[in-house]
Amino acid sequence: MQFNFEKYLGLHAPALNLQSRRAQVLAANVANVDTPKFKARDIDFKATLEQMAKYPKGRGPLRETSARHIQPPQFTNGYEVLYRQPRQPSIDGNTVESETEMAAFMENSMRYMASLRFLSGKFSGLKLALKGQ
Repeated sequence: MQFNFEKYLGLHAPALNLQSRRAQVLAANVANVDTPKFKARDIDFKATLEQMAKYPKGRGPLRETSARHIQPPQFTNGYEVLYRQPRQPSIDGNTVESETEMAAFMENSMRYMASLRFLSGKFSGLKLALKGQ
């Protein structure tokens, strides 16, 4: 009987990758809090994860079949990166709100750690099964 890691791990491995990419986007927002005309961006985690579940292995509506394909500007590494609407825009055109970014970053960090712990539990269970315990 053949064992399928992707099926065993479910969406947790791709979710970990998505959370890592989202952390990069949020960190870029925080780093550019004082940059004039910088537009805050974010990844809609729930919508992207639903798309990953619906279209496994990148077989979604936008997939690269050649290395020469160009991603649309709102896509980064296969993830749609959206612009965030500020609650109170600044005079210099910067849309980064540090409190919002830090809260999103902390939430994403907690989700990342939860995914790591879940995957760790999956691998621990697999090790026990291989040892026959």
